Amino acid sequence: MKIAFITSVFPKLSETFILNQITGLIDRGHSVEIFANRAPDEDLVHRDVEKYNLLDRVHYIKIPVGGAARYKNLPALLRRTTISHSSMLLNSLNVFKYKRQALSLYMFYRAAYFCGDFDIFHCHFGQNGNLGASLKELGAKAALVTTFHGCDIRLGQDKGGEIYRKLFRYGDCFLSISDYNYDNLVNFGLDPEKITYLPVGINMDRFSGCTPGKVPEGDSPIKIVTVGRLVEEKGLRHGIQAVKKVLTQFPDREIEYLIAGEGPLKNELKELAERLGLTKNIQFLGPLCQEEVVNLLNQGHIFFLPSIAEALPVCLMEAQAAFLPVVATDVGSVRQLVLDDRTGFIAEPENADDMALKMGLLLDMPERWAQMGEAGRQHIADNYDIDKLNDRLVQIYRKLCSTNQ
Repeated sequence: MKIAFITSVFPKLSETFILNQITGLIDRGHSVEIFANRAPDEDLVHRDVEKYNLLDRVHYIKIPVGGAARYKNLPALLRRTTISHSSMLLNSLNVFKYKRQALSLYMFYRAAYFCGDFDIFHCHFGQNGNLGASLKELGAKAALVTTFHGCDIRLGQDKGGEIYRKLFRYGDCFLSISDYNYDNLVNFGLDPEKITYLPVGINMDRFSGCTPGKVPEGDSPIKIVTVGRLVEEKGLRHGIQAVKKVLTQFPDREIEYLIAGEGPLKNELKELAERLGLTKNIQFLGPLCQEEVVNLLNQGHIFFLPSIAEALPVCLMEAQAAFLPVVATDVGSVRQLVLDDRTGFIAEPENADDMALKMGLLLDMPERWAQMGEAGRQHIADNYDIDKLNDRLVQIYRKLCSTNQ
C-alpha cells in the first residue's frame, strides 16, 4: 500500500507515536511518504529518523504568500509535481465554491502536493484531518484515516465539534486511542460506526535491557523521573510543589527529581525550584532522544506525571516498560495505563498534597517496587506493544482499501 502521513511538524522529538507507526509500516514493506507544515525547532532527532532516511520521504507544504507569488511560482510547482489526478487540480479552481481561495491558487497549491496515487491518507491530529477532508472534497480517492490525540480534542472542547464537521463527513475511519477520546468524538457529533479503537504504542524491545526492582543502596539517592514537554498541560508547577512536600515529609531521604524535556515554561519552572530551595534536588535535563530516555528511566526508581490534561500519555507506557512504579494524575485515560495500587498510584490533578501523599506511599514501601514494576511492564506489553498494534493498523488499512475500490 502507498500511505501518506499528514502531520503538523516532523520529525518532532515528542511524537514517537507517529515515528513508530511510520517505521513499522516501512518494515512491513509499505510505501510511506510524510507531509508536514514545517520542521521542528529542535537540534536532536531520534536515531530511527536517520536509520530509515525519513527526511528523504518528507514533503514540507510550502504555499507562497499571496496570489501574485503563487502565480509567479506556478511553473516551478508544476515541474516538480507528479500529476495523476488532474481532476483534483481542476476542482480546486472552482471559483463558485472556493471563491478567493480558488482565484488565488491557494487550493491548487494544497492539492498539488497530494496528486500521487495514495491508498491511504493517515492524518495525525484533527486539524490535519481537516486538510485530508478538503482533499477528499476535491476528489482524492485515498481512504481518509484520522487519529485524534490530546490538543485536538481540547480544541474541540473549547470551540465545539463543529470545527470538525467537514472531517466527520468525508473521513472514512477515525482511530480512537482511548476511551476518553472516543467519548469526546461522539460528543462532537461523530458517527460511532466510523470509530475504531487503536491506541498508540511503544517498541517494547527498546526497554528489554532495563533492570526490574531497582532500589537505591546505602546513601544513594532515590531518583524520581518526569519526561514531558515543559508546557502548562504537564502540570509541572504542581509537580515541583509536590516534590517539595515529599522532601519535607522525608527529611532524612536523599531524593533527586529529574525532569527531561524542553518547552516555554523552562525558565519559570527553574525559578520556582530556586524559590522553593530545590536547586540541589531538581535537575532540568533538556530534550532527550529515545535512547537517552530509556537510559534515564533505567536509572530512575519512580516515575511521576503531574499533568492537568492528557489523552493517552506515551511516557507512562515507556516508564512502565522500564519496570518503574508510577504516580500519575487522574486525567484523560491515565487509568487505562496505570492500574491504581497495582502498577503505581493515581493522584488528583492540580493537588500537590495528594501527589505528595501518593509518592510518600511509594517511598514507604520499596519492597513493592519490583512487583509493581513487573505488573506495569506486563500491562504495557499486553496492550500497547507497537508491533502488535501496527499489525492491526495494516488490517484496518486493508479493509478500507477493499471497501474503497
